[in-house]
Amino acid sequence: MFAFDADLALDLPVENPSEAASSPASSRNIVRDWLPVAWMPWRPLLSGATWRGDAIAGLTVGVMLVPQGMAYAMLAGLPPVYGLYASLIPLILYPLLGTARHVAIGTVAVDSLLILAGTSMLAEPGTQQYIGYVMVLALLVGVIQIGMGLLRLGFVVNLLSRPVLTGFTSAAALTIAGSQLGPMLGLQDRLGPTVWDMVVGALGRMHDWHVPTIVVGVVAVFLLRLLKRFARRLPAPLVLVLLGILTSVGLSLPAMGVSMVGEVPAGLPSLALPVLSWDTIEALFPTAITLALVQFMSLISLGKLFAAKHRYRVEADQELVAIGVANLAGSFARSMPVSASFSRSAVNEQAGAATPLANVFAALVIGLTALIFTPAFTQLPVPILSAIIVVAVWTLIDIRGMRFLAKAKRVDGIIAVITFFVTLVVGVQQGILTGIAASVVAIMYRISRPRISELGHIPGTRSFRELHRNQETEPIPDVLLLRVDASFSFANATYVEDRIFKAVAERPDLKAVILDGSSVNDLDTTAAATLFDINRALQLREIAFLMGGFKLPVLATLRACQQDTPFTDDQFFLSPHRAVLHVLESTERATYLDHVPSGMPTDPAEPVANPYQRGAQARK
Repeated sequence: MFAFDADLALDLPVENPSEAASSPASSRNIVRDWLPVAWMPWRPLLSGATWRGDAIAGLTVGVMLVPQGMAYAMLAGLPPVYGLYASLIPLILYPLLGTARHVAIGTVAVDSLLILAGTSMLAEPGTQQYIGYVMVLALLVGVIQIGMGLLRLGFVVNLLSRPVLTGFTSAAALTIAGSQLGPMLGLQDRLGPTVWDMVVGALGRMHDWHVPTIVVGVVAVFLLRLLKRFARRLPAPLVLVLLGILTSVGLSLPAMGVSMVGEVPAGLPSLALPVLSWDTIEALFPTAITLALVQFMSLISLGKLFAAKHRYRVEADQELVAIGVANLAGSFARSMPVSASFSRSAVNEQAGAATPLANVFAALVIGLTALIFTPAFTQLPVPILSAIIVVAVWTLIDIRGMRFLAKAKRVDGIIAVITFFVTLVVGVQQGILTGIAASVVAIMYRISRPRISELGHIPGTRSFRELHRNQETEPIPDVLLLRVDASFSFANATYVEDRIFKAVAERPDLKAVILDGSSVNDLDTTAAATLFDINRALQLREIAFLMGGFKLPVLATLRACQQDTPFTDDQFFLSPHRAVLHVLESTERATYLDHVPSGMPTDPAEPVANPYQRGAQARK
């Protein structure tokens, strides 16, 4: 029935195809295209000025990272020194592969919360067994990220939509702040996994609250806020740490019962292979997947933000490999999983960073601290680190953002609120997975119920617009013109069929149904079978079924799925306009033709969209 011309094939001039396919240059191109790995892609930028800028920025960020790293390690259930370990090898390796020039790598509060939530179910935080599990988690995160990068799966991060991230980050920030109630009140035990458990547990133990600890914590929060507001150039967390140590020594805070960080091992971390077992991998794998996606989303978001500002490109798959290598190698040097920090990246950019080498200079600061200055942290009050965490995460609570999402698009607001409350009440992992599931359900709902518009004619033009939304449109005599504003697939085939037959039932005088396919970008076999069913049913009612504006790939799929009652060539038209003219001419309706302005050709000479007659002239 159909004739498919050979000229649809794309002829490429190849002198000797066999030689071209097997040549070494071709092989190198294949490897280069498949492997998103480029060593130091920023190296052409190196100069004396960039070295100076990176050095200044790295030293500034390193000073910030010392107290923050220790605080976030404590938040993750690790001894504070592991925050320093996490700021060494990963910060040195990331610049070798990373394309984000202004991003500062290191420990992050949200990551620490995910680490604690996923690992504390297997061992008691702070124990050697727990530390071993965190090292395995860093290794798994690195392997997953490298694998995703090599397979070019960076698009998977799109599952973390803006509503999911907004709701999750806000609830995670509250959970992180709640987790510091114990240290700020002088309570030694964990109060619970959720904010509700933390608040109830703290109120239930009011008799155990330690007044000197509370005073230290409150004063630390107050001072930190003052420093950030009135002395922005100073590294506020480091200043607070130094003041805390001096106060502890001067007022003998340990004698008052205020908890201290205690002995911090001096020196660099020893290298060791994480202890692996299938049971450990199976238990940590869900947390590793979640952490890998959250880390990559944070990294690529920050990278693109600074790239747009400074006019360069960030390669998503390359970034996956870069952060994956940093986490994988760091796991052998006692590092917890690391990613990009928003606050430190902002400082890094403002301080003059020009390449990722700034991370290396920050690592040098951390290394010097680990070698020389760790004994000073023995007298650091624990409430000081808790205050640093609380102040750092408080800005992540984005209630205004959720309100904006609800106002801009209701379903996005609902997803953000669901993610927020599940994260807050049930747990951080459950919250982010629920948000992803809600986003997928919302997408599937939209796909399964596409917008189907009945179109009318705008007099004097070849244009068609929605009949009930535009006052200038007029109904077309004896013709039902419908447009499907979505790809046509198994998910919405039944819905589209029902809508077509419902519209047909409301128009008993119909002579033809025309489907405008200009918005249909894809067609699967289920949808093709549905079109054949619609065609067969309309034939039994003596109603013509025409299609206009369908793209060549869609028509090619329809041709490949032809059934016992196939479509004929005269059912396909280049545009809905031609299909309407064909029906009205065949029914001798002149009213529509009278609306075409004088001098405008009713059938311009253009190639036919029907692939079965490719190259033929348009019918009149």
